[in-house]
Amino acid sequence: MLISTPDFAAQHSRYILQQTIFTLTIPELYTRYLQHPSVETDTRKLKQGDIFFALKGDNFNGNNFAVKALETGAAYAVIDEDIDAGNNKLIKVDNVLDTLQQLAKHHREQFTIPFIAITGSNGKTTTKELIHAALSSHYKTYTTVGNLNNHIGVPLTILKIKPDAEFAVIEMGANHQKEIEGYCKIAQPHYGIISNVGKAHLEGFGGIEGVKKGKGELYDFIRSYNGEVFAFDDYDYLHEMSKGIDVIWYGTKRGFVCGNVKVSEPFLEVAFTSGTSFNSITTNLVGDYNLPNILCAVTISKYFNVPEEKIKEAIESYAPSNSRSQLVEIGTNKIILDAYNANPSSMKAAIENFAGIHANNKVLILGGMMELGEESISEHQRIVRLIEQFNFNEVLLVGGDFEHQYNTYKYFKTPEAAAEYIQQQDYRQTYFLIKGSRSMKMEKVLMAFEQSKN
Repeated sequence: MLISTPDFAAQHSRYILQQTIFTLTIPELYTRYLQHPSVETDTRKLKQGDIFFALKGDNFNGNNFAVKALETGAAYAVIDEDIDAGNNKLIKVDNVLDTLQQLAKHHREQFTIPFIAITGSNGKTTTKELIHAALSSHYKTYTTVGNLNNHIGVPLTILKIKPDAEFAVIEMGANHQKEIEGYCKIAQPHYGIISNVGKAHLEGFGGIEGVKKGKGELYDFIRSYNGEVFAFDDYDYLHEMSKGIDVIWYGTKRGFVCGNVKVSEPFLEVAFTSGTSFNSITTNLVGDYNLPNILCAVTISKYFNVPEEKIKEAIESYAPSNSRSQLVEIGTNKIILDAYNANPSSMKAAIENFAGIHANNKVLILGGMMELGEESISEHQRIVRLIEQFNFNEVLLVGGDFEHQYNTYKYFKTPEAAAEYIQQQDYRQTYFLIKGSRSMKMEKVLMAFEQSKN
C-alpha cells in the first residue's frame, strides 16, 4: 500500500537532460521511475522500458554500455560520466550507486507494510526463502531474489516492490562493519532477524567479536526505532545482543513456537511441542542445523496470522536450490550438495550432521574456506582435527588452506582435479557430502557423479 511522503527537495543530484545542466530532486527522478518501474544494471538482462543504472566496479564500467542500453530499449540510462551522445534519455548524476540507493530509500518510504530484515553468518538465505514461502501463501510478499543482499542487491530488491505489496522480506549480507547499518537506512525494517553469529568473513570483520558487532547493527537499528526482533532462544548471545528490544522468541524449550528435531535423515522433520496445532513438519531440507530456520519461519508466519494449514503446506513444499542443503541421488549414490557457501561454523555443523547419518559408506569432500584472514590456516586445521574424530571411509580436501594441513587425506588443488579422481573410482551405494566456499565452485565435483552415474 502506498502513502504520501514528506518533501525530499533537499535530496538532489545534478543531471544532464538534452545536454542542459539543471537540478533534479530524487522525488522528480522517482516520477520517472513510477512511469518505468523496472530497474536494471546489466544490459544482458535489460528489458524494454527498463531504467538502466550504469554502475561501476573493479572490472567494469556501466557508463560504457549506456548508449547500448538505450538502443536496446531502455527508457533512460543513469550515468555519472560525460557521454557526448546527444541523447535526451541520458541522465547524468554525481554518483550512480548513491542515486540508486537514494531512489530505493525514497521508494521504501512510500510503504506502510511490514519490512522484515534478515542477516546472519549462516542460514540467512534458507531462512529468508522459508519465511517468504510461508508469508506468500497468504499475503502478497516480495523478497530478495537469490542472494542479492549487498549494496547493490538491497536497493534493487526494494525497487522491485510493487504497490500491491503486503510484506517485504529483505536479506542483508555483510563482510565488514557498518555495512548492515547502511542497508538499514535504505530498507528501514520494522522487524529483524539475526539467524546466528559465527566465524564468517573474519578477515573483514576483524574476528568473531567484530562479526557480532557487524550483525548487531540490525538490532541497533531496530532498537532505535522501537521495532521487534525474532530470535532463537537457544543462542545465549542473542539474549545479550537483543537487550532493550521487544523479542519474539522461538526455540527448542521456550518461545512463541517450540520444536525439536524428530528425524534428520534423509530429510529434516521437526516435531512441535508448543505454539502450533500441527504436530510436525517434514521438509525437503538436509541437516538438523536447519531446525532454527524452520522454527523462525513458522514463528513469523504464525505471528502475522497466516493460517496454520498454509504454513505447513508452504514449508513442506519448499525445495532448496542453488546448492544449499540439497540431497541429490545419482545412480546408487546419495550426495548432500551444500556448496554455496562455507565458513568454520557452517562447515562444523555440516560435518557433524553428516557424521550422524546412518550409512555404511561415507565420503567427505570439502573445499577451502575463504575470507578468514590471518586465522585461515588455523581454522582449516581445526576442521581437519574435527574430521579425525569420525570414521569416514574417505576424505577429499580441495583447494584453499587445506593445502597447508598435514594429514593422511587426499588433497586436490582444484575441484576439476577432484572430479577427475572421482571419475576414476567406482563408487556405489555411497553417501557423500560436498561443501565449500562459493569461490571454490564445488558444484563442479558433482558433475563427475553425473557423468559416471554408478
